[in-house]
Amino acid sequence: MALLSLRRVTKRYPGVTALDSVDLEVDGGSVHALVGENGAGKSTLLRILAGAERGDAGLLELAGERLALANPRDALRRGITVIYQEFALVPQLGADANILLGMEPLRRGLLDAAAARERAGRALCDLGAGFDPSTPVERLSTAERQLVELARALVRDARIVALDEPTAALSNRESEHLFAQMRRMAARGVGVIFVSHRLEEVRSVADRVTVLRDGRRVFTGGLDGLDDRALIRHMVGRDVEYERTAGQGTCGDVVLEVRSLSRRLRFADVSFTLRRGEILGLAGLVGAGRTDIARCLSGADAWDGGSVLLRGEEFRPRTPADAIGAGVACVPEDRKAQGLVLSLKVRENAALASLRRFARLGVIRRGEEIAAVARQVNAVGLPADTLERTTGTLSGGNQQKVVLAKWLLANADVLIVDEPTRGVDVGAKVEIHRRLRALAAAGKAILVISSELPEIMALTDRILVLCEGRVNAEFVTADAQPESILAAALPGGEAA
Repeated sequence: MALLSLRRVTKRYPGVTALDSVDLEVDGGSVHALVGENGAGKSTLLRILAGAERGDAGLLELAGERLALANPRDALRRGITVIYQEFALVPQLGADANILLGMEPLRRGLLDAAAARERAGRALCDLGAGFDPSTPVERLSTAERQLVELARALVRDARIVALDEPTAALSNRESEHLFAQMRRMAARGVGVIFVSHRLEEVRSVADRVTVLRDGRRVFTGGLDGLDDRALIRHMVGRDVEYERTAGQGTCGDVVLEVRSLSRRLRFADVSFTLRRGEILGLAGLVGAGRTDIARCLSGADAWDGGSVLLRGEEFRPRTPADAIGAGVACVPEDRKAQGLVLSLKVRENAALASLRRFARLGVIRRGEEIAAVARQVNAVGLPADTLERTTGTLSGGNQQKVVLAKWLLANADVLIVDEPTRGVDVGAKVEIHRRLRALAAAGKAILVISSELPEIMALTDRILVLCEGRVNAEFVTADAQPESILAAALPGGEAA
């Protein structure tokens, strides 16, 4: 008997069937991957499992007993923990206080602080954490906060632990450590559900996989004998591959020239040029300085040394508004926190950086705004009927397209795109790549930062590799080999 069973689970929203008679079985002592495109129903299924949503139909069973979850507290009582991308932690409290929140040990009616520290510390130790349990969560790294969430599941004696895109902001080393903890939990008999868009991670840690497409379960089985092409076909209903089109020789004049740029403790002596029609990639390990360079060029941070020329003239933006006014825009790594206002409509987000164009005496000329936004929404491949939808209801891939539409409308000459497809399903990745190549073909100069080497290899014309804040190698992408790029990214490594 499976530890967790979901049978014919259905969930409908106005105009949308998010889950359509979905079955899922998770065995104790195993890691079960859940994959699918954005909007396939994965998040809805996790919310139902967490007690945050109620299905319209279907049956949930835990160890053969029927589950009726009225709220998240019910799920926790039954031993079900869901860890979302946005952690449910109190930043000002210590890790120990967060781990035992709602189940603090008492002594004579008062908090037993020593027992709390000992219990939380033991759970963290079991997970290989190396930080003081009393450390405030706001001082912890993303990987350390992930361990706090897992430790909380341990002290609650969780029987099912579901992790939603847990590696989205982790380095490869941190991800491997997390996988080791997932296997350790499974070895204790816990059923682990792992949601990820990264197929190589699914293969490295999962025992079985379930694929959702358009709210339906289309496949469940083992990974042996199932290659990536077949798995992707299950996910999107067709064959999808990165299209490598680098080195087409369509580059024009230099638009951006960076000369010995430096920011203390972040990066040093970085130089490069960026031409019209070119896509230049910045590769390197997490912490190599790639995002810091993007923040300086987009006016979010100041640099300490060096200079930048934009169209041959000195460029030193003091704010993002300065950069936008000069035609330099940035699609940030965290689109939800820094690139969009999720409570606004798609039309409002897309027009946000260009409102002055549509204003007369302080009043927005709504007809002009709608017409202009509709053109750019169409250009990035969003359906016209999304204009008046709330942005937060869109999939991750479509949210990224809204950010691109915003900068198209602002008529940016230089587009800096940091992790363009993070948290985006494989089908949307290919579509975003096509849109970026179309922008380059139209004369935009594009700087792409990506932690995914296949993406860098598929999308760019040239690649700069950063290591510990310095440019360690430069490649023409058509002639580059993955091994050479990786070697140049490692401390002490050189381009092979």
